[in-house]
Amino acid sequence: MPRNPGPLFGFCLGVIAFLGPLSIHVYFPVIPAVKAAFGLSDALAQATFSVAVLGMGVATIAYGSLADRYGRRPVLLSGLCLFLLGSVLSAVAMNVPMLVAGRLVQAIGAGCGVTLVRTIARDAYGAERLVKAIAYLTMFYTLGPMISPVVGGMLVDTLGWRSVFAFSVVAAAAITAGVYLVIYETRPPGDAGQRGSVMGSFAELLVQPRFTALVLQTGFSTGTFLIVSTASATLMKELLGRPATEFGLWFMLLPFGFMSGTMISSRLGNRASTEAMVLTGALLCVAAVAVQAALLLSLAPTPLLFFLPGALVTMSQGIALPYAQAGAMATIPRLAGTAAGIGVFVQQVLGAGFAQLYGLIADGTPRPMIVAAALSAVLGVAVGAFAFMLKRSTLAARKID
Repeated sequence: MPRNPGPLFGFCLGVIAFLGPLSIHVYFPVIPAVKAAFGLSDALAQATFSVAVLGMGVATIAYGSLADRYGRRPVLLSGLCLFLLGSVLSAVAMNVPMLVAGRLVQAIGAGCGVTLVRTIARDAYGAERLVKAIAYLTMFYTLGPMISPVVGGMLVDTLGWRSVFAFSVVAAAAITAGVYLVIYETRPPGDAGQRGSVMGSFAELLVQPRFTALVLQTGFSTGTFLIVSTASATLMKELLGRPATEFGLWFMLLPFGFMSGTMISSRLGNRASTEAMVLTGALLCVAAVAVQAALLLSLAPTPLLFFLPGALVTMSQGIALPYAQAGAMATIPRLAGTAAGIGVFVQQVLGAGFAQLYGLIADGTPRPMIVAAALSAVLGVAVGAFAFMLKRSTLAARKID
């Protein structure tokens, strides 16, 4: 097995990291178009989005153990084929059940990229080059949300909503071909078959209050982001009458906010405690939601009122998420991989749940978005404060001892 991956290998890994945003973010401008095409309620239209986030979250847990057992390459190629199949089903869907099924298969396939790209990078580059590799992959992952809604919006406005899935088919075929030709098996030979009790590892982590609080915080913050994102897509089209392309351009403020937050986190690094930064991000999220609520309830809605506070929401994510994820994986170091899988699962499932909550109460005005976003943001502060107080009490106990 080659141990010196070249530039093309790294580029392919970066493109794989793009799969998640392609599955999730490119669909934002499609939601109002699908709603109109099939005559759906807000709840059903939102379900075509939420089912994908939920499916991806569930799939991330399975991919890690499957890759440990059968190897990275065959599991990755299988996931890519599922993404391709789901894109085809979605493109030709003649009814809502077929569309939901296609979206679910597509998202389950995309879960392979979310889970395996960092595992393959760790195998191929080793500990000494892993930090640079992860930074490179994060750049691709962040570019995805900036590009995908713009591309999706332009396709919806010019060629119709099915063209978004046709684009996904072409992209998936190209990525799958590239992976088949370039990505080799990276699992160390001695790791085959090494696996313990999965449920036992889950239980060992979930009984740790700090771990549970940190992963819940990532889920609540993701819920706030998905509520603001999906609600803005629908309200821009139906309330303000703006084209999908314009939504995609405004949406670029949200990943820009996230990048700004991650820059703050990377600069501070270990100089700030995990719990303090998680709570800081949660408080900023609540403040952003409160400002947006005040503006939307007192002024006529405009795109700026949706997306400028939304950028502060994603900035809060960029501040809190790296610390929460790193803190969760450090809870029991030997279970870092399992902790990462649980973290992604909770993040995606809670995010999908809150996005669907908005769909159930949506009424064509900004008020349901305000209510749902406030609920998830307040819960994020609650678990962030719990982790912070737990840290304070632990330090106080050590001083007494």
